[in-house]
Amino acid sequence: MYGTLCEAELTDGRPMPKLPIVTCSARRGCPRHARRYIHLAPGRKDLADPLEVCADHAHHIDQGDLTALTIAELGARLRQGTLSPVAIVEACLDRIEALDTRLHAFVTVTADQARAAARAAERRIRNGGYRSGMDGIPFAIKDNIDTAGIRTTSNSRLLQDHVPQENAHVVSLLEQAGAIVIGKVATWEFAQGGPCWDLPWPPPRNPWNVAHLAGGSSAGSGAAVAARQVPAALGTDTGGSLRYPAAVCGIVALKPTYGRTSRRGLHPNTFSLDHCGPMARTVEDCALLLGAMAGHDPRDPASIDEPVPDYRGALTGDISGLRIGLVRHWYAGVATPEVEAAMQGAVRTLERLGAHVEEVRLDALQDYIDCKTIIGLSELYAVHEGDLKRQPHRFGRPFRKSIIAGALLRAEDYVQALRWRTELVTRMFAKFRQVDLLLTAGWMQEAEPYDPAAGSRFAHRPPITMPFSLAGNPVLSVPCGYTAAGLPLGLQLAARPFDEATLLRAGDAFERHHGMRGFTPPTL
Repeated sequence: MYGTLCEAELTDGRPMPKLPIVTCSARRGCPRHARRYIHLAPGRKDLADPLEVCADHAHHIDQGDLTALTIAELGARLRQGTLSPVAIVEACLDRIEALDTRLHAFVTVTADQARAAARAAERRIRNGGYRSGMDGIPFAIKDNIDTAGIRTTSNSRLLQDHVPQENAHVVSLLEQAGAIVIGKVATWEFAQGGPCWDLPWPPPRNPWNVAHLAGGSSAGSGAAVAARQVPAALGTDTGGSLRYPAAVCGIVALKPTYGRTSRRGLHPNTFSLDHCGPMARTVEDCALLLGAMAGHDPRDPASIDEPVPDYRGALTGDISGLRIGLVRHWYAGVATPEVEAAMQGAVRTLERLGAHVEEVRLDALQDYIDCKTIIGLSELYAVHEGDLKRQPHRFGRPFRKSIIAGALLRAEDYVQALRWRTELVTRMFAKFRQVDLLLTAGWMQEAEPYDPAAGSRFAHRPPITMPFSLAGNPVLSVPCGYTAAGLPLGLQLAARPFDEATLLRAGDAFERHHGMRGFTPPTL
């Protein structure tokens, strides 16, 4: 394992080692020493990036641990025949068992099914039947996505014994690619309302500090991937539910273009805004996941019949000349100072890579939030009206509190919001005539405390994820920094509809040069 050592710990009279001295990325005061750190990775020039992390904030992953390897690294070994899917699944199951009593990421662990699938994959690969970059790779599924024969609860008492008969389309595609379902991970109730303490499943904790939440609503997905319980997970996103947990858990998430992945088998939140996307520890891994789970579904009327590009092949590392519009006015003066500082560092990295970054202005963030809220609550209430009237006591308090406003909205409000959405999205997409990508903060602050009395996630700062949910264009969340307390922060890059390839190329180049790729929570 690579690490760093604080100068304050080298005061026993020994000579200082002749290694590069760099500043800890939590430069606003390391919790222990607020000093400069000595990089202890001789010969590893790839780690001498602009962003270095002290030992108090993160540890570089141990390459001898199978759960530390990326999907791409695992796939290379599987393809070469030097690694078995059985070993990967067992390593993940061991880590789930070791950590989940603290993290609460998993609702259901399908150990026997995963072991059987791993043995079948081992035989198939040994006999020359390797299917794809996802073959033999275990993944977890957010518990609002249907899985045939596996309980799918949406974190609600209403569905706590619900066992679907059919897989969601995205799950079927991943299994056809050879991926292995290892379990279901926690969500907010019906992906709405916030963390809930009055339901059978406690909210997941953040692997970077278990005194904090893991975001939401794809909280279990974010926690499980960050904790290396599993190399990949599926999440859903209606207003930011992939990107919020990714930002605060220090992982990567991609909300694809609306229609790029099927909604069939997702428990609906907002029909016109629901997306399903991948979560992993690297951009490259998200590219592999998206390539396997994207595709036309004739049973989903929103599904687009377009060829699926080679997303991994698009990761050339070259973003010279790319035009990036920084939407700074959405977060300036609203986000925490640490988020603003992390964004400044991200801009510098992108410019060093040859991208041209310029500030651009779009409609006010609150306009997008208000429009999305009217549409979202109207459609959400339409889904759950019957159950809310018949058995309101079976819903958790945060969900009831969130959805009740939907009962007060009129049809006129909904229609006007749809018209407003068209205007907002048209103006956003017009900006893509000027730039190739849009850049903004991933979330306005670090992960919130694990405290039932702390209030909702929207209590203090507005959700900066909502504009791209409303627009339906692809958006990527990538880690970009840490707070002084060692909690991760993220950024968002957004592209034109169906231009996930450019988005992933930029995110991959940024990730490889910004210095956070390959770090894992220090407490785990």
